[in-house]
Amino acid sequence: MIGGMNTLSIAQTAPSPGRMATRTVGELLREWRQRRRMSQLLLATEADISTRHLSFVESGRALPSREMVMHLAERLDVPLRARNALLVAAGYAPLFRERPLSDPQLAAAREAVELVLKGHEPYPALAIDRHWTIVATNNALTPLLSGASPELLQPPVNALRLSLHPQGIAASIINWHAWREHALARLQRQIDVSGDDTLSALRDELAAYPAPPDADTTAPDDASLSQIAVPLRLRTPLGVLSFFSTTTVFGTPVDVTLSELAIEAFFPADPQTAAALREFAEHQGG
Repeated sequence: MIGGMNTLSIAQTAPSPGRMATRTVGELLREWRQRRRMSQLLLATEADISTRHLSFVESGRALPSREMVMHLAERLDVPLRARNALLVAAGYAPLFRERPLSDPQLAAAREAVELVLKGHEPYPALAIDRHWTIVATNNALTPLLSGASPELLQPPVNALRLSLHPQGIAASIINWHAWREHALARLQRQIDVSGDDTLSALRDELAAYPAPPDADTTAPDDASLSQIAVPLRLRTPLGVLSFFSTTTVFGTPVDVTLSELAIEAFFPADPQTAAALREFAEHQGG
């Protein structure tokens, strides 16, 4: 649900990239090493193994033990979902479980997410999964979405699509070009780290959206804020609201779902925004 506190199950999708299932563990390790821009010598040195042994593993001449797969994955900072894929490709069982967020064993984590979202009011916040699908929101998000088409607000809702789609809130974003550049750059960094094909497709989709007719022509960004962060400036029923955002993730997760969950919290970038949101919250409470 958008505009009210609600926690949804994260969609269970196949590991991405999908081609992982048909590739050898050596090929996958080499791909991750190259994605991290590491030479065989550098990885071998950091993993405290010989370059010869690493070369044999990557070429398929040697099958790594379960411990070696995890050791190399740790040095390469491979996401938990992809670590499972590496283990399967090497002939071992997956190590990290993936539970829906509604699973009773994740009750404490679910409660933590809800506490963070509720505690951030009267300022907006939302929880997203690895593909930017909105999992939960707080009540303060409501005025930010007033211009969005109802179709885009039907679950599953993608936060980036909602912000840049012509029928989303794109027309409400005053600094659309700057925000679009920021969003695409952040998405590209995620793609570089994860190699996720779904994120690559999302990037291409977002990059193809046309600019709103009056994008970036209404008012300049706050120069002082722009020096430290890219603000989000929105026309809303509460007036023009300006925000900067932070991202919170779970520390040392051993569950795939939790490792891919993030909370995006928006803070007022000026006193007017803070006052408008406090007044909105008081009105809602009344």
